[in-house]
Amino acid sequence: MGLFDKLKNIVVKTKEENKESIESYDKGLQKTRDEFVSKLSLLGIKYTKVSDDYFEELEDLLISADIGVNTVFKFMDKLRDRVKKENIVDTKYLMEVIVDELFIIYVNNESLSTKVHKNENGPTIILMVGVNGVGKTTTIAKLAHKYKNKKVLMIAGDTFRAGAVEQLKIWAEKTGSLFYGKDSVDPAGVIYDGLEFAKQENAEIVFIDTAGRLQNKVNLMKELEKINKVIERIIPGAPHETLLVVDASTGQNGIMQAKAFKEITNITGIVLTKLDGTAKGGIVLAIKEEVDLPVKFIGLGEKMEDLQTFDIEEYIYGLFKDMI
Repeated sequence: MGLFDKLKNIVVKTKEENKESIESYDKGLQKTRDEFVSKLSLLGIKYTKVSDDYFEELEDLLISADIGVNTVFKFMDKLRDRVKKENIVDTKYLMEVIVDELFIIYVNNESLSTKVHKNENGPTIILMVGVNGVGKTTTIAKLAHKYKNKKVLMIAGDTFRAGAVEQLKIWAEKTGSLFYGKDSVDPAGVIYDGLEFAKQENAEIVFIDTAGRLQNKVNLMKELEKINKVIERIIPGAPHETLLVVDASTGQNGIMQAKAFKEITNITGIVLTKLDGTAKGGIVLAIKEEVDLPVKFIGLGEKMEDLQTFDIEEYIYGLFKDMI
C-alpha cells in the first residue's frame, strides 16, 4: 500500500485512540498547510503537465517552506529521476509522488524510533539542551505532564540565568513534580545533589534543565562534558536521552543550532517547539536530512497536551490532508 493510500485510511479510520493526536497535527500544521499546500495545489492547476517551468516553481516553493536548500536539491533530483523512469506527465498524479518522496526523505530506509529510552534499573535521566528562548523550560513542563502517571523530578541546571531556577520550580509545582535547584552555584554540583535526591525519592523520570548559551561553544562544551560525567557517576549509563529543543519558527537558524549542539554533545533527539506558529513546517524534513537526528516531540500549541510524540504519517497527513 502506498503512503497516499495509508493517509486516506487515516482519514477514514480516525480511531478513537489517536483521534486527538490527529486533530492536534491538523490544527498545529494549519499555517504551513495554508501557505505551502495551497500554493502546491495552485501549481497543479497552473501546470496540468510536468515541465521544466513546473519543476522550477516547485523548487522555489519547497525552499520557501524551509525544507532546506540541500534537501530540496536532493529531492528535486530524485523527483526528476522518478518522473523520467515512470514517464509521469500529469501534475495531479505527480502530487501523490511528491507526498511519497517527502515521506521517504524522512524515513530514508531507516527504522526511526520516537520512543524515549527508559532505564529499567532506576530513574530515567533526560538531559534538556538548547539556546535561550526556544521554550526549553515549558517543554520540560509539558513532558512532565505527559508522564504525569510517573514520579517526575525536575533539576534546575540553568543556575545563573535570572529567574530560571524559580521558573522551573513553579512548573514543577503546576505539574505535581518533585523539584531540586539552587541559584548561582555550579550547575554540575546542583545536578549531582539533585540526582542523589532522585535516588532517595525513587523518582522514575528526571528532567535536567541546562543553560542555553551558545555564544562560546568551548565553554558550553566543557560545561556539558562536566555535567555528563557527573550524571554517569551517579547513574551509570545516563543520561538516557539528551533532547535538543529547537524553535521551529527560527527555520534555518534552528538547523544551525542543531548542528552546533551535535558537535559538542551526544544529542539523541529533537523537540521542535512552536510548529503551530510558523508556516515553515518543512523544517521537520530539513532537520532530519541535514542533521540526521530523529524528531521525537513536536509542539503544536500552547496547552500541555499540545506537545505530541512525533509521528511522520500524521505529520504528512497534517500537511496534505486538503489534497486527499
